[in-house]
Amino acid sequence: MKLLHHQLVGEQRIFWRNREGAFFVFLFPIVFLLLLGSVYDGTIDGYVASDLLLVGLIGYGAANTGFAGLAIMLVLRRESGLLKRIRSTPLPGATYLLAVMLSMLVVFLLDAVAMFAVGISVFGADGPDNLVSLVAVMLLGVAAFAGMGLGAAALIRSSDGASAVVNLILLPMAFISGSFVPTQEYPEWLQTIGDVLPLKHLIDLLRGVYLDGMPIWDAPGSVAVVAAWGVAGALVAARRFGWEPRER
Repeated sequence: MKLLHHQLVGEQRIFWRNREGAFFVFLFPIVFLLLLGSVYDGTIDGYVASDLLLVGLIGYGAANTGFAGLAIMLVLRRESGLLKRIRSTPLPGATYLLAVMLSMLVVFLLDAVAMFAVGISVFGADGPDNLVSLVAVMLLGVAAFAGMGLGAAALIRSSDGASAVVNLILLPMAFISGSFVPTQEYPEWLQTIGDVLPLKHLIDLLRGVYLDGMPIWDAPGSVAVVAAWGVAGALVAARRFGWEPRER
């Protein structure tokens, strides 16, 4: 535990010192909230617009932090030789990866708190009623996307294309899943694709818990889909994750 705590503190320092990375991971969802909150007002689908936007962007924040941020960071560290050097130290590899993931969890939770503060203070969002289930859903989401991030890092071969590959997956998934706008008016084929995506099910869970006061266990199907994607990513990482730079 002492090693884990020491590495976690170090990861937090590294993250916040990297201004570009901090902007991409931490501030992007807040910027989207400010932009979309300035466009949409009143109600959407019977819900206060700011509350509905918060739901979608918290889901996007979980994916942006756990999947995109983690995957890009690990690929860059692997290809620069940093992971190889860490592997040669007494720090266990599992402890290092756990510290990295916990660091991204801390970033996401801080990001979520900041988004709630902006939504409530600037756009008049109501705030959550079922806080326990909301936190549980957020933890499930960021953990699942962290598993997917590990899997993506294991498959991406080059640091040159890491950001492009990850964003090619993340941004269309966020659009199809309803992170930015409701999906009821989407063509049926787009809604069908969304029905199998983890972010769509995470947003549905967040909507039920945050907007309707539903406990997390009332939607076992969505919980199972989100968890399954995370487990699948972790299994890919278990088989393919490497600590040394790849041959180009």
